[in-house]
Amino acid sequence: MCLLKCLLCRSDKVAIYQGRLWGVFVNEKIKLILSGFLITLNLAALGLGSYWAYISTLGYESPVITEQSLRQPASLPEHLNEGPMIYTMDKFVVNLSGQPRRTIRVQVNLDMLSARSFEEIMDSENRAKARDRIVRLLNEKSFSDLESIQGKLFLKDKIVEEVNKVLKVGLVKDVYFTDFVMN
Repeated sequence: MCLLKCLLCRSDKVAIYQGRLWGVFVNEKIKLILSGFLITLNLAALGLGSYWAYISTLGYESPVITEQSLRQPASLPEHLNEGPMIYTMDKFVVNLSGQPRRTIRVQVNLDMLSARSFEEIMDSENRAKARDRIVRLLNEKSFSDLESIQGKLFLKDKIVEEVNKVLKVGLVKDVYFTDFVMN
């Protein structure tokens, strides 16, 4: 009986020991499966992230920019681009206000917005009115008003404003001075 007890005791100990071993083995197997699953999940996430990065940045081709494509939106429509729409007025020689007496010689070019504007300024009545307004505007200016760059730019704006008052339909876009001499 003692032997049987000892065997039972020993078998219980072995069973307990084997259970521990089996538990360790089961835990190791679960850890191994879980580790494999997490590694697979990490690799899948890395692959998906790499694919998204490639699609959004590396796979992107920059657009080809040419001078023609940049000029196209800024250019006028074809029906307005038929020819130059710059009207060159005769030279002005005008007395400036203030003392000592000074004169200015200026040639004004009007950049018209459309062909219709150009036709309107070519009318002799409108040409005379525009010239008169420019002469009056220049008579009001003094040498000190026009000697700086800001004075010349302000004069351009005033000429555009005055000529646009004369025109009924057309508009002047800009004014260019091809001759500007004060003495």
